Amino acid sequence: MRGMVAMAGALWFLGAPGVLAQSGPSDAVPKLNAIYQAEWEWWKNEMAEEPDDERPGEESDHLARVDEASQQARLAHLQAVLADVNRIGTASLTGEDKVNAEIFRTILEERISDLRFKTYQTPFNADSFFWTEFTPREGFPDQEAYRRYLGRLADVPRYFDEHIANMRAGLKRGFTVPKVSVMGRDKTIEPYLATDDTNPLFLPFTQMPANIAAGDQERIRSEARDVIAKQIAPAYTKLLEFIRKEYLAKARTSISASTLPDGAKFYQARIEKFTTLELTAEQIHQIGLGEVARIKEEMQTTMQKAGFKGTLPEFYQFLRTDPQFYAKTPHQLIAEAAYIVKKSDLKLKDTIGTLPRFRHGILPVPDALAPIYTGGRGGLESCLFNTYNLPARPLYTLPSLVLHECTPGHSFQAALALEAPERPKFRNDVYFSGYGEGWGLYTEWLGRVMGIYETPYEEFGQLTYEMWRAARLVVDTGIHHYGWSRDQALQYMKDNVALSTHEITTEVDRYIAWPGQAVAYKLGELQIRRHRRDAEQALGPKFDQRKFHDAILALGAVPLPVLEQRMAQFIADGGENPSTPSRDPADHSN
Repeated sequence: MRGMVAMAGALWFLGAPGVLAQSGPSDAVPKLNAIYQAEWEWWKNEMAEEPDDERPGEESDHLARVDEASQQARLAHLQAVLADVNRIGTASLTGEDKVNAEIFRTILEERISDLRFKTYQTPFNADSFFWTEFTPREGFPDQEAYRRYLGRLADVPRYFDEHIANMRAGLKRGFTVPKVSVMGRDKTIEPYLATDDTNPLFLPFTQMPANIAAGDQERIRSEARDVIAKQIAPAYTKLLEFIRKEYLAKARTSISASTLPDGAKFYQARIEKFTTLELTAEQIHQIGLGEVARIKEEMQTTMQKAGFKGTLPEFYQFLRTDPQFYAKTPHQLIAEAAYIVKKSDLKLKDTIGTLPRFRHGILPVPDALAPIYTGGRGGLESCLFNTYNLPARPLYTLPSLVLHECTPGHSFQAALALEAPERPKFRNDVYFSGYGEGWGLYTEWLGRVMGIYETPYEEFGQLTYEMWRAARLVVDTGIHHYGWSRDQALQYMKDNVALSTHEITTEVDRYIAWPGQAVAYKLGELQIRRHRRDAEQALGPKFDQRKFHDAILALGAVPLPVLEQRMAQFIADGGENPSTPSRDPADHSN
């Protein structure tokens, strides 16, 4: 309930959502700021997070309510807030105030879209699951945090029951995850059936800090064992039975989003959510075909540079099968990733002007997720790399993966966001795939400028990853708009991308289960590279890539149209940025 006092004060100023009077330009900013604060507090409360804690995103002592009534109440609330924002009249806003309003409106529209289409009825996909999302990777800092965690564990039975009810409603109307893309994912539930200390949810109790007295530690561990045995394991057992006997048995056999209720509008809404652009599936498909053709020409050149005498498909096969390109042990892969991060660190001073103080670690993907997980994923605290099935994890693509997920990609972005200047709190707690994934893919190309790639094979690996994202534009729209089969999508990827069959299969299944998400990467990257070309041409010798990158990163996550406006201003300002002092990472008040 913390934060509700501030929320109440903001609502007192505004009146209840949906009844805001028309505002003039002079009072638009304070009224918007009051809405921002109230909604940030409200949303954190809805998502069972503690908005006033020292660490942003710290979870509460319970899990969020996900039942139908709560979801529809959120929809009504958000629609009323959007109506209030529209009545304020944001056209007269300028500078940071305009950016705040455009981001906030986009957030509202995305959340409203999700709730209208009832995406909560499909609460998992090919590699992301509600039953694993609250599994900690490490211990907590103090006894209060452990108490909150115990509360969340005790709330799991209720949380799962609400998800099960939602999935049953989805089954009834034919709105489900495609069966083919989630077969075998039920195995990720099995580790949580353990009633002893091997249960993944017990991990934090093996890493308790010294600031908790030994006697208190033992009492907390005893409580945890009791909760896991009596509530967690039974809840997961019930969930597993439902997934295996009911959900997978009745899940739809079609794979295209267009076959869902109101499917064409749903897929277009997914495209707009993930890209923040108003592009059609047909336009994206054509962009993808053009990029595939362009990149294939670059691949031919790089293959010849490597001295390979055969065809491009033969080179793909060589790369997929030659032992020199694969780690022998998990440690070798993790160590190579760490080395690439340090190579990137060395080049940062020449690449980006503002560097964060926060540092991330590198960890393997947890064993329970590894068989169906992507090759890597970045985050504020750590980058994860998949050490499962090493013959499917080529080292020649690892530099690109590290740049994208770690530094200067997602982990680096997250650290900058943590230390960003003070702005409305919702700005530090939002993610737009077109911007974030676009930057991640751009950093793979930027590795050429930074000198990260040491061999033609690693250069080909960068092109492989770029081709992979270009092929996604074709495959995602092929599946969800043009009605491609899974085999057709797999074959297109195999014909054009030098990834292993295992990686291609897990990726295609992800596109099937998560329509629209995969197209954000390439579209965002294309826009950023276009901005760079425009800036280089307009500014000539005054172009400084450090300032260019600062202009992008200082925004934090934004819709791509907002980035478009900012980069036009960057050029108009002669390639200079306004002074924006960062915050100390120890100050998490915002």
